[in-house]
Amino acid sequence: MSLAADPLKTGAERLFFRKRLIGFSIPLIILIYLAQLFFAFDIAGLAQRANWENGRTLVADSYSYKTQVMRDNRTGEVSVAVEGERHGRYPDGTAPDWVHLGAVTTIDLPYGHQVQFLPDGLRYDIPGYGTITASPGSQGVQAVLPDGPVPDFINASKNRLTVTTKAGRLTVTRARSEVFRYAMGWELFFFTLDSPYSGMSPQAVLSRALSGEAGAIWHDFWTNKLWRHGDVAWALAETLLMAFLGTMGAGIVALPLAFLAARNFAPLGPLRFAMRRMFDFFRGVDALIWTIVLARAFGPGPLTGALAILITDTGSFGKLFSEALENVDEKQIEGVQSTGAKPVQRYRFGVIPQITPVLISQVLYFLESNTRSATIIGAITGGGIGLLLTQAIITQKDWEEVTYYIILIILMVVVMDWISGMLRRRLISGGEGGH
Repeated sequence: MSLAADPLKTGAERLFFRKRLIGFSIPLIILIYLAQLFFAFDIAGLAQRANWENGRTLVADSYSYKTQVMRDNRTGEVSVAVEGERHGRYPDGTAPDWVHLGAVTTIDLPYGHQVQFLPDGLRYDIPGYGTITASPGSQGVQAVLPDGPVPDFINASKNRLTVTTKAGRLTVTRARSEVFRYAMGWELFFFTLDSPYSGMSPQAVLSRALSGEAGAIWHDFWTNKLWRHGDVAWALAETLLMAFLGTMGAGIVALPLAFLAARNFAPLGPLRFAMRRMFDFFRGVDALIWTIVLARAFGPGPLTGALAILITDTGSFGKLFSEALENVDEKQIEGVQSTGAKPVQRYRFGVIPQITPVLISQVLYFLESNTRSATIIGAITGGGIGLLLTQAIITQKDWEEVTYYIILIILMVVVMDWISGMLRRRLISGGEGGH
């Protein structure tokens, strides 16, 4: 009895030892791999390389706007513009109430800060620190600072002076002096300064609309030269067009090809193998790679992006549809065949109804996903909201536009998700129920 028990005990101990070894080895391997990534990507140095000041500026720009007061140091001309844009420039001789134009232009900033453009230079009074004076000229920018160490918010060199405080920012070069004052909100989002409705309260605009000026109000809003609402709406339409054409086109192309890859519909093994490898090739190459290749071949444009989505999704749909075809119920096909139906009719009434839920579900899921993908594809092909987003990110001048585009993209994806879910419920389950 003991001789028979010893081999069993030894085998059980070996089994438990192997399980313990595997249980410790897998977490150890994962830990070593993560440690390798930590040093390979220099995670420790990432925080040191990060420009936190630039990050704070971008975050502030996302929910605020800046008004620029600029003086040409050569001519003495002073101009005031929102975000420094030509279309947001105040008419000559006019300015916000915190800018006092004259021989000496006085700029009142928050927290008691004040900048003055003097005939021979400028001065910046900073409460709690002192007065900074600067004289730009052909020899550079001669800045005079209060006695003591130079604080971090001042960057002074021979040719440039930059002062960045919570009240705003001053930049002085040989050619010009600029003061930026930040304020909450997205200024001129509805109407630019040249519109008669600029600065009106919502109640006043509504009153004008009810009195017969609704068309003019809509025109000034839609053609806003700063926020370009009309161009943005068209870009969103292009993005949806790319996603829709690519996804639906892929579904139409993949369905007949899936029959050639299904074991129960294509008896020839080499044909099935060739079709399956073709599907692997189409979906194995990412849509972004197809976008770059097709853009070189056909040029930029939303249709190029739609074609890239079509090729990639043809591979994915072909695999999914062929697997669905291999799992159809043969009895239903035989029942249709017993009525004397021809092959095409057998496929139409015996096969398609069985795989329709899979077709609809997958196509709608991919349409929802491709709506997001079309944003990035549009940035490469030169169309859609992705192009506007990329341009705004590259310039880093109007970061609130980046926020605006991102919000629109999120809303577009949410709406597509809602529509996709509603269609799936109605077309598959036949009602409102189910999520």
